[in-house]
Amino acid sequence: MPINPLVIHDPSAARDTFRRIAANIATVVSGQSDTIRRLLVALGSGGHVLLEDYPGTGKTTLAKALARSIDAEFKRLQFTPDLLPSDILGVSIYNQREQQFQFHEGPVFTNILLADEINRASPRTQSALLEAMGEGQVTVEGERRALPDLFFVIATQNPVEFRGTYPLPEAQMDRFGMEFTLGYVTENEEVSILSARQTVNPLDSLKPCSTLREIVALRAAAADVRVSEELKHYIVALVAGTRTFAGVNLGASPRASLALMKAAQAAALHDGLEFVTPDLIRELAPTVIAHRLALDPQMKFSGLTGVSVVNDLLKKVPVPK
Repeated sequence: MPINPLVIHDPSAARDTFRRIAANIATVVSGQSDTIRRLLVALGSGGHVLLEDYPGTGKTTLAKALARSIDAEFKRLQFTPDLLPSDILGVSIYNQREQQFQFHEGPVFTNILLADEINRASPRTQSALLEAMGEGQVTVEGERRALPDLFFVIATQNPVEFRGTYPLPEAQMDRFGMEFTLGYVTENEEVSILSARQTVNPLDSLKPCSTLREIVALRAAAADVRVSEELKHYIVALVAGTRTFAGVNLGASPRASLALMKAAQAAALHDGLEFVTPDLIRELAPTVIAHRLALDPQMKFSGLTGVSVVNDLLKKVPVPK
């Protein structure tokens, strides 16, 4: 059912929502203020998030902390090699009493979906999320079924060189608005984590601090942040540059341009700005564009990465004055 926000296009209320959620998450996830900001920017922009990092760095904890900070429906799906598309989307089961098939919704029918260790499932199963993440709907047994107005996927994965994993297909990677890592915290922050979890898990006592309506209103306010025509051309120039870059077999699509613009709008709202600045675009470009690029294998052996491609383009493409 569509959500009718109580407050729409209210920047001050949206920034307050950002602050409350960030403070709530910080009580559980220590030393990750930049990562929390990126996650909230993705939430505000309407894009999905891929967290890639080594085991034990807090990817799942961060996702669960965000979900528990919002009074919305949350489901977690543990991806495994034997997971089937029907385990994600749902399946029809014959009801003998009523003499008809009844559809049982899968975990995808929720507001916030944690796809934990997504690269442990087969590409066939991973692709079950393509339509959901791209169009906010799923087609099961020939019938279109709409997902909630707020549908946000947080997927986690370990590096692909670990055993028992499958690289995500290019089409799947393109559905993620942003990809970033958490990294290791400092030694002092790690000691604080030990102290905080010595007897209890802070995540168990985390309570919602925002409503579903506030998140929908936050997204509406982010979409209203002004982006100049010059910056739109700058965004397109950066993304288009990946399509002719030496060593890139598949550059970023127009979906990347749209994702970068919306992420910059959400970041501007988060930071208290009334309009998007070139610095925000330059800051977010690697996290929005790099994971979408398919690189030539030989060039990858030479050290070429998606991030290095974007950083090179940031040096070459003129910044609007």
